[in-house]
Amino acid sequence: MECAHYDRFECRSCTWLERPYDAQLAAKDDTTRSLIGAALGDRRAPSWLPPVASAPAGFRTKAKMVVGGTAAAPSLGLWDPERGAVDLRDCALHSAGIVAALPVLAAFVTRAALAPYDVPTRSGELKHVLVTESPDGQLMVRWVLRSTEAATRIRKHLPWLLDALPSLRVVTLNIQPVHAALLEGARELVLTEQASLPMRVNDLTLHLGPRSFFQTNTAVAAALYRTAQDWVAEIAPATVHDLYCGVGGFALHLAAPGRRVTGIEISPDAVAAAERGREDAGLSPDAVRFVAADATSYLLDEPADLVVVNPPRRGLGTELAGRLEESGGRWILYSSCNPQTLARDLEVMRSYAPLRAQVLDMFPQTAHLEVLVLLQRLPVFD
Repeated sequence: MECAHYDRFECRSCTWLERPYDAQLAAKDDTTRSLIGAALGDRRAPSWLPPVASAPAGFRTKAKMVVGGTAAAPSLGLWDPERGAVDLRDCALHSAGIVAALPVLAAFVTRAALAPYDVPTRSGELKHVLVTESPDGQLMVRWVLRSTEAATRIRKHLPWLLDALPSLRVVTLNIQPVHAALLEGARELVLTEQASLPMRVNDLTLHLGPRSFFQTNTAVAAALYRTAQDWVAEIAPATVHDLYCGVGGFALHLAAPGRRVTGIEISPDAVAAAERGREDAGLSPDAVRFVAADATSYLLDEPADLVVVNPPRRGLGTELAGRLEESGGRWILYSSCNPQTLARDLEVMRSYAPLRAQVLDMFPQTAHLEVLVLLQRLPVFD
């Protein structure tokens, strides 16, 4: 993939850009297999499926753009301590809908007189614009501001923005008041009638709220859920717990006749979104229920045949991995974006051995990846 920003050293985020894509995929698969193999020790190695490839470009369905420059001439991209604001509106990683929307959003910055936040002087209001595109081409836009000072102007000019971007469904203001490397704050103001973005994934519709987590590569996320469905269908657990279930991606995909699925999530908003997805899928609360609770405590209170975990890059950690080790469940389905922390967690969960594993390339042009592993509790011999 060619990139003028990379060649000019304006953006070097795509650290593997100079590698052919086939070589990237092979390296990710080899490295992950090696890390997992070393962590397993004398436990059996999993059956590895071929890695799932991504489109090398145009795959990112979420853009996180730093707003720089001035209100009259804004940039949407990143901020570099040496170069200052760098405009990346034409980034080849973003989906076509996002690339088309970014110039309109830049024009809105000018129209609403939104002063970009200047890092060195700590002045200005607008810090980031976050854009998500659904598989059906609908958009969610979140303006990250230092305060609500510009809220009136944004509301005033919002009809123009909705007219200029007919695919725009959700617009919010996120307030992030502190001078720190934080993408967003805790306060969210929804400006549109619609507050969540429908994300059609396989044969389900998930409802993505402004602060909900979802993979940035929707096509590969769909493949991840399909693989999970296939593996779980083979083992046929009667009960499933999806820890940190978010808007219900795994939980809804794993629903099946005769199976009881419980999604546990600390965020009530995410639980409400997951319940809406359940209703759209025509599933009953008896078959799939969602609980607003602490997942770590819930794990031991109500054991399940299969536990699904999809932790952040830091992994499960010693405490939660230890609780899973003690839980007595027959299987664990572990989706990881960091093979190194996955390997560390596997060293803690020594009562489990992997049955299957697969690398999925969520993040082409970088060393990052997703790996799915199905683990089975080893038999105990007297």
